[in-house]
Amino acid sequence: MFSRIWTGTSTAASSDLTGRLCDALDAADAVVVGAGAGLSASAGLTYSGERFERYFGDFQARYGIRDMYAGGFYPFETLEEYWAWWSRQIMVNRYTKAPKPVYEDLLALVRDRDCFVLTTNVDHQFQLAGFDKQRLFYTQGDYGLWQCSGPCHQETYDNEETVRKMFAEQRDMRVPAELVPRCPRCSRPMTMNLRCDGTFVQDAGWHAAARRYEDFLRRHRGGRVLFLELGVGGNTPVIIKYPFWRMTLENRRAVYVCVNQQEASAPAELRRQAVCIPEDIGAVLSACCGRR
Repeated sequence: MFSRIWTGTSTAASSDLTGRLCDALDAADAVVVGAGAGLSASAGLTYSGERFERYFGDFQARYGIRDMYAGGFYPFETLEEYWAWWSRQIMVNRYTKAPKPVYEDLLALVRDRDCFVLTTNVDHQFQLAGFDKQRLFYTQGDYGLWQCSGPCHQETYDNEETVRKMFAEQRDMRVPAELVPRCPRCSRPMTMNLRCDGTFVQDAGWHAAARRYEDFLRRHRGGRVLFLELGVGGNTPVIIKYPFWRMTLENRRAVYVCVNQQEASAPAELRRQAVCIPEDIGAVLSACCGRR
């Protein structure tokens, strides 16, 4: 569909690009936010370095795990160890607000616009910042949900109460055996509701959010829509990036804005409709808030 990629980084200063984002926000009747891992990283939810060592230094020393992402795939020998890891992962990334106000700044910018969020993030930071949950579609799961590891049925379960107990009561990188969650139907161990293989459960809530997103796009087709892509990398471009490119190309009144410190780019076909900002997301959103 697209011939080549245009970065747009050499044609305008950072302040000019941020100004164009502000103008696009002001002109838009609707905003579709596409959020990837870079947005949470900008908000301080980093998975490596000092933050990892602060929360998982004992796991690093014993198991050689080097970051939170890798730890999610570590072959722990027991479920007690597995849930000691995951309860910490969930607590610090799902039930704790991000340390920097990046999500709050984003909400301030889109609050007065008809807005919907499509995200591959699973940390629930949008709701913690105050976004309307009816305008969020978490395509890849949620740290706050469990599912049967089978799975024997297509339902998910809220985990907050048990996770908080696991976090408080774990000792020597193990949770008490009685806290290990099991499926209420088949008694298999529960697992995280995260899309990592073919067992991912898309429950009724997932499908309802998908329908709301599709309806939002349908209502604004052909209108003045801002497709605002924040921190989306190249791992799963078919979920946010490629659809945003396609929908912008099909709508000459639409604008596509990509804010990504490492990968700010757009197809050459969208050059007249695209703004590529190779800067920290938090800094860009803060600057936009300062202009209002």
